[in-house]
Amino acid sequence: MTKEMSSLVHVRCEDGKSQTLPAGLSAREAYQRIKGEVPADALAVKINGIPRDWNTIIEEDATLEPISFASPEGKEIYRHSSAHLMAQAVKECFPSANLTIGPPIEEGFYYDFAFERSFTPEDLERIEQKAKALIEADLPITRHEMSKTQAIELFRQRGERYKVELLEGIPDDTVSLYQQGEFVDLCRGPHVESTGRIKAFKVLSSAGAYWRGDERNPMLQRIYGTSFPSQEELDAHLAKLEEIKRRDHRKLGKELDLFSIQEDIGPGLILWHPKGARVRLVIEDFWRIQHLRRGYELVYSPHIARLDLWKTSGHLDYYRENMFAPMTVESSEYQLKPMNCPFHIMLYKTHLRSYRDLPIRYGELGTVYRYERSGVLHGLLRVRGFTQDDAHIFCRPDQIAQEVKQVLEFMTEVLRTFGFENCEMYLSTKPDKAVGTDEQWEQATLALATALQETGFAYEVDPGEGVFYGPKIDVKIRDGLGRLWQCSTVQIDFNNPQRFGLSFIGEDGKPHQPIMIHRALLGSIERFFGVLLEHYAGAFPVWLAPVQAHVLPITNKQHDYACAVAEQLRQAGCRIELDLRNEKVGLKIRDAEKAKIPYMLIVGERERQAQSVAVRKRNGQDLGTMTIAEFRDLVRQDEPPVLRGATLSE
Repeated sequence: MTKEMSSLVHVRCEDGKSQTLPAGLSAREAYQRIKGEVPADALAVKINGIPRDWNTIIEEDATLEPISFASPEGKEIYRHSSAHLMAQAVKECFPSANLTIGPPIEEGFYYDFAFERSFTPEDLERIEQKAKALIEADLPITRHEMSKTQAIELFRQRGERYKVELLEGIPDDTVSLYQQGEFVDLCRGPHVESTGRIKAFKVLSSAGAYWRGDERNPMLQRIYGTSFPSQEELDAHLAKLEEIKRRDHRKLGKELDLFSIQEDIGPGLILWHPKGARVRLVIEDFWRIQHLRRGYELVYSPHIARLDLWKTSGHLDYYRENMFAPMTVESSEYQLKPMNCPFHIMLYKTHLRSYRDLPIRYGELGTVYRYERSGVLHGLLRVRGFTQDDAHIFCRPDQIAQEVKQVLEFMTEVLRTFGFENCEMYLSTKPDKAVGTDEQWEQATLALATALQETGFAYEVDPGEGVFYGPKIDVKIRDGLGRLWQCSTVQIDFNNPQRFGLSFIGEDGKPHQPIMIHRALLGSIERFFGVLLEHYAGAFPVWLAPVQAHVLPITNKQHDYACAVAEQLRQAGCRIELDLRNEKVGLKIRDAEKAKIPYMLIVGERERQAQSVAVRKRNGQDLGTMTIAEFRDLVRQDEPPVLRGATLSE
C-alpha cells in the first residue's frame, strides 16, 4: 500500500452516507464533508460506538453518530461539562478552594471542593452568576494528553493536592486533561465543545461530603447543580424539584403525624405514631392475606442469634461492615440479625423433606438491623432498623423458573394495588466477589431470564450486580413524579443450601440439594411507606388512609348524633375521627383538608333528623346526603377485592 493510500480513511455517518477522506480531519470536519453540517443539538459524537469529542482526530476507518441531549450519553456529557463549568466558577470566585471530583448524576451534577468553610447561599448565587458569565464568554473546551508525571507536576504547581492524590492512584502512564480558559481539570471526557453550549444552568444547594465517601477522611463542600439545553426545560425541572420538596416524606410525616426519628432513641430508628401505624397495619394485613392465599406459610423469627449462624451463612465474611457489633451473652457471642434467611433455613431443617414437599414457601415480616453510616441515613428511605416483607422459597432445580414466574406475577399484582403501574426490571449477573461454580451461576441466571421472558417482562441486564451467592432480578417502581425506586427483588441462592447442608429425598430415594429463592415484594415496610407517602403526596387512597373520614357537627346540638355516626361506622370497619371543637364548620373542613382526610361527614340538624350525613371529599367535591350505610358502602368500594370480607385465619 502506498503512503498516499494509507493516508485515506473511510468514514460513514449514522444514516449510511459515507466518503473516503484524508486522515487527520477532526470528527466535526469529517461529518461536515459528508453531511454538509453537524446537527445543532449534537453535543459530541460516537466514533465506532464510543463517545468522543467533536475535535477528535480521525486516523482510521470510522462510523460517526452524533450524540444529542435526548440520549443518556448526551445528558451525561452535558452535565459533566456543566460540573467543570461550576468548578471553574468556584475557582474564579474562591481561588483557595481545592478541586476533588465532579461527576454527572441523574438530572444534574455535583462537584466536591476542599474549602475552609461552608458555602453560604450568597456564595452559591455568586458562583451561579460567574458560571453564567463563563457561558457568555463561550470558552473553547479542549482535550490534552500528557504523561502522568507531567500531570502530577502541573497540579502540584497549582496547589491541587486532591488531584495529585487521584493521579497517583491511576495505573496508566498517560492521562487526559480538559482546559477551558485558565481552568484545567483531570478528566477522561468527552465534553461539549465550548462553555457556550451550556444554555440553562442552575446552582441548587450545598452540603458536606467526606473525601472518597469515607468518614475518616476530611469533610469537603459539595455543590449540587443542574443544567438543560433550554430555559423552559430548566424551569420545568425546578418546578418538579419544588413539588419533590412539597412531597418529602419527612416533611409530610411530621405534618400528618405519622412517624418520627428522635435523637434520644437513635438515628435511623423509626417511631411509628398511631396514624402511621394504622397505615402500616393495613399494608401488613393485605400482605399476610395475599401470602396465605398463594400458598405461603407465615413464620416468625428472633431478632438475635448466635454469631456462629452468621459465620455459617457467610454474612460475617461478606456483610460484616453492615452488621452491628456482636454482643456477649453467657460467654457466647450473639448478633442482631441483618437478614431473616438463616432462620428460615433452620426452619426447613426441622424435618426430613421429600421432593413431593417442594416447593416450601416461608413468609415473614421480619425486622432486621443494619449498620448504615450516619451520612447516608435518610428518613424512612435509609434506616438502621426496618421490617422486610421477606419470603424464602425452597424448591427443586426444575421448579426455579416456575416459582420465579409466580413471584413476578404476584409482585406486579401487589404493586398495582398500591398504585404503581409502571416498573423497570434488571437482571443482575455474577459479581467479581462470588461463591459457587460457573455452572451454577449459568443455570440460575438462565432460570431468571426464562421467567422474565415467559411472563413477557422487558428487562435490562445489569452485569456484575448480582449478590455474592447468586444472580437476581431487581424491580424499580416509578412514582407519581416519574422517579424510580428500588423495591422488589428476587434472588437465586445455591450457596446457603450447601453451607447449611440442606437436602430433600428425590424420586430416586437419594438426597439432593434444594435451591433457595430470596424474595421481597415491597422491599422494606419503612422504605415502601416513604415511597407511598411521596407518591400520593400524603393523600392516601381511601383504603390506605389512616383516617378515612372526619365527622363534623355544625353545632353542639349535633354532638351526640355525630358520636353515634362515628361509632356506627367504626363498628362497620371504617377509620373515623370526630371533630367536636367549638369552631365554625368551615374551619373544621379546612383543617380536615389540610390533614388530607378523604371524606368529611358534615352533620347539622337536617342530617340528624334524617339520620344521614352530608358527604364532602377532600378536593372540595360535594357528594350530597347519604345514609350511614351508603357511606359505608362507598368506603368499601375503594378496598382491593382481596380485603373485602377477608380474615387472616382463612
